[in-house]
Amino acid sequence: MKQQTLGLALAALTLFGCKKDMVSPIDGGRIESGKSSLATAALSVSLNGWMGAIADNTSLTTLSIPGTHDSGARVEPIGGTAKCQDLTIRQQLDAGTRFLDIRCRHIGDAFAIHHGSIYQNMNFTDVLTACYDFLAANPTETIVMSVKEEYDPTNNTRSFEQTFDTYTQQQPSKWYLDNTVPTLGQVRGKIVLVRRFGASNTPKGIEATNWADNTTFTMNNPNSTVRVQDQYVVPDNNGKWNGITNLFTEAKNGNPSVLYINFTSGYKSLIFSIPSITTVSNAINPQLNTYFNNNTHGRFGIIPMDFAAADRNTLIINTNF
Repeated sequence: MKQQTLGLALAALTLFGCKKDMVSPIDGGRIESGKSSLATAALSVSLNGWMGAIADNTSLTTLSIPGTHDSGARVEPIGGTAKCQDLTIRQQLDAGTRFLDIRCRHIGDAFAIHHGSIYQNMNFTDVLTACYDFLAANPTETIVMSVKEEYDPTNNTRSFEQTFDTYTQQQPSKWYLDNTVPTLGQVRGKIVLVRRFGASNTPKGIEATNWADNTTFTMNNPNSTVRVQDQYVVPDNNGKWNGITNLFTEAKNGNPSVLYINFTSGYKSLIFSIPSITTVSNAINPQLNTYFNNNTHGRFGIIPMDFAAADRNTLIINTNF
């Protein structure tokens, strides 16, 4: 953890060594070089508490947030075909991840975590326990959670929405279910829902049901605008990389009220249409490292990755300071 903290400290030193009146998300406005308390806060931030150095009035839309794609996918029958993460949910959060992509199969009026047809040897209760425990230990943080129905429902007596409600009703104070993108101060210690499933009782999280397939698209909702790059079938890694960096540029220069979600994940179909996840991640992840070594400040949005790691998360987190 000392090395992880050091990376953030170096970023803070760069910020506070710059000239007076530089704009920073740390206080939501202008800072002066003499504000030593702010410098101290930034210098002391760690990966499991980095949001604590950012002001309450900062909208989540204005941050760069490391995330994981298919966050619970750590099991596969054949190498490279289903596993998307090395770290557990809790390890991801401790490593700075603040966006989780949770895929739930509705089975027996409960949620099992799946990647396609493959059960991931964990259930939604396990995910929530990891999140609640993390937030209890790190109350300055928030977790943005996308929830999507996965694979075939079976043996249920109620809708996916009704089963989801049974989970949130157990700990209602731990959830932010409004349909507007909140400020950080509104949601410290809470899970912010990005809803990819249909709902009859709304508001129920940030609306994301009109998710286009395998492309870059915009969802315009009454109270939020969400801009997504999610090309998951990747015939050419260079084309995927161009899509990623194009959305990075949009996020850095675009409307600060838009929520950007930029999936760096994907798979390439090999012989007999067998998917290879690592063919994409092994090419894209080193490019992400290089990109954020060269682009050290700005708003880049939520960045869900395959095989997220603390060192890459640190580079992304540093861009907030």
